[in-house]
Amino acid sequence: MPLRTNLPDLVMQAVLGQIAHPVGRQSPYRIGQDGQVRALPGTGGITLNHRIGDPCVGLAADHVEPGVALHNNGREIIGPRDGPMLALLTSACVGNKARVASGPATGAVGLVTGKHGGVQHVLVDFAPHILRRLNIGDRIQINSCGLGMQLPDFPDIAVTNCAPGLLRRWAPRPRASVLEVRVTHILPAAILGSGLGKHTVLRGDIDIQLFDAPTRRRHNLDTLRFGDLVAITDSDTRYGAAWRGGRITIGVVVHSNSTVAGHGPGVTVLLTGPSACLRPVRDSAANIAFLYKRRDFVPPVAQVPIVGRRQAVAA
Repeated sequence: MPLRTNLPDLVMQAVLGQIAHPVGRQSPYRIGQDGQVRALPGTGGITLNHRIGDPCVGLAADHVEPGVALHNNGREIIGPRDGPMLALLTSACVGNKARVASGPATGAVGLVTGKHGGVQHVLVDFAPHILRRLNIGDRIQINSCGLGMQLPDFPDIAVTNCAPGLLRRWAPRPRASVLEVRVTHILPAAILGSGLGKHTVLRGDIDIQLFDAPTRRRHNLDTLRFGDLVAITDSDTRYGAAWRGGRITIGVVVHSNSTVAGHGPGVTVLLTGPSACLRPVRDSAANIAFLYKRRDFVPPVAQVPIVGRRQAVAA
């Protein structure tokens, strides 16, 4: 039996952003969890050589976003001044289509792959030949749809940031009172970091800390890729990330690993509910790059994080 949704009730609405410039800090250096000082690429801009499906661990980078990062710099005269940005960040859902609306690549179509909190970026994947034609500041319009989605047969499972098309391709399988969902990794809520304490999951992500080598190896986290669909046990993210036994969260990996304490690959939440009715099933191909056939399958390959390399050599 196919999974039922309230698709007829959903509204599709256009939202727009501009390709954001990479974000610089007052100091070019970051102090790592190991006390080492590093200068590394960070958030924003157009990442030309790392896309969804590629490893997000082991890069000489910190919070790098695959593909294109969007921000809306418009200002409103009613409500909050950053209302257009908040609407873009809230309405865009993983799996929505995004069309280039200005610049040399006008008309090209990409795919929304996630949201990055703090810097307030919506992330979009384009084919490599399109990425090379894009410019900072080009406008990209998203046909947003998915906000308000519900699963009538599983009322205890909350759906956030998820386009109807993603659910169709992901194809969660109802089995009696349980919904089976394909994921690449299953990890504990105890290693979540940045993003905890936020009151909404609709505008950002939660980071996975990778600083403990035995934990990384136990849960195979050295093989994380951009776009992987992952499950987090004992995690309740209906309104904000909280540790809660008997609950589970499933989301998508949206940005790269980090050297900074409390940070790591970010996960944008898609589903959360009681573990009694939401069951993750391991599948190495459970990545939005492959579900949408945006590229050939890339096998997971273990990569040692920058912070962990000295320890690995010493061991």
